[in-house]
Amino acid sequence: MTLDRQTVIDRLKSVKGPNLEGDIVSLGLVSEIFIADGKVFFSITVPSSRAQELEPLRQAAENAVKSLPGVKGAVVALTAEKQGGGMGATPPPRPKPAPQRPMPGGPAAQAGQQPTKQDVPGIKAIVAVASGKGGVGKSTTAVNLALGLKTLGLRVGILDADIYGPSMPRLLGLTGKPETADGKTLKPMEAFGVKVMSMGFLVEEDTPMIWRGPMVVSALRQMLRDVAWGELDVLVVDMPPGTGDAQLTMAQQVPLAGAVIVSTPQDLALIDARKGLNMFRKVDVPLLGIVENMSYFLAPDTGARYDIFGHGGAKNEAERLGVPFLGEVPLTMDVRETSDAGTPVVASNPEGAQAKVYRDIAAKVQTQLAAAMQSAADEAPAIVFD
Repeated sequence: MTLDRQTVIDRLKSVKGPNLEGDIVSLGLVSEIFIADGKVFFSITVPSSRAQELEPLRQAAENAVKSLPGVKGAVVALTAEKQGGGMGATPPPRPKPAPQRPMPGGPAAQAGQQPTKQDVPGIKAIVAVASGKGGVGKSTTAVNLALGLKTLGLRVGILDADIYGPSMPRLLGLTGKPETADGKTLKPMEAFGVKVMSMGFLVEEDTPMIWRGPMVVSALRQMLRDVAWGELDVLVVDMPPGTGDAQLTMAQQVPLAGAVIVSTPQDLALIDARKGLNMFRKVDVPLLGIVENMSYFLAPDTGARYDIFGHGGAKNEAERLGVPFLGEVPLTMDVRETSDAGTPVVASNPEGAQAKVYRDIAAKVQTQLAAAMQSAADEAPAIVFD
């Protein structure tokens, strides 16, 4: 059997529609299908109000395609149905964006509204890379952002704060256990000149972390404060997806200099990205900007561009909220391959087009970070001796 677009369509006709009537192909819910290197990419359009309910539909479509001979993998996303598009309906007014909050240490913190945040010795700035949901390429963005900051001459470290699903050992090709400096303090691992700490170094890759919130919070504190980071200009924290205990611990107890939000273009991802963005605003963490990951797909053989997941959603959201837009990262085979191989594209092909995208984002983050830290310094109270 030849793996082609028609073969995929024929198989998807076996997947029932959202109301178990008809099939997703006949109902016109399947986007343009792209096949490259045995991998199939497409999205399914569903009403945004039923997104969580219809996750089994997405899984069924993915499994159906993966069962085809010659398919090595499938990337299937749910894309929100546009409301009122072209029908003359007027969307409800959106709330005004909340004003940018001051840096930790400003009036809100001094008034006792936030817990005391304790500096980490030797680290000048801590930047969180976060998303409201998983599967948007946050960890890949975090590691390439860190490497991009290093190319700017900064001393950089990465903390993998995803206790349940640590990615840094695989992304950076690191194995083994970290050593201890004095029997209590761990020495971070190192790759491509960047210091790294992850729960993935302390447990086997296939060992599930069946921990409740307090254990996760304790592990995060230890990986942050009981590690000999040395002198760093920036520590990039790869946050777990969502807005749970781990995120609140980092946001409320650590002096984050800023947060970078990662989202894909489709509305469903942006809904969750807003949650992460609003969480940081509520705990007075400056927003350094939004990255639109998987912004479009570049075919490796022809260079043709495919907007599989839509395009421009994150940029529009950044403009609406008054948050800096840091850039668009295309979905390309080399980013996926180098990530799987433990040689991130910024390190393995520093002169390539993809590395340039990440370096440009890193430069913008550095600029936003400097502005946020200067703002915090300006707000700090002055001590005058008579």
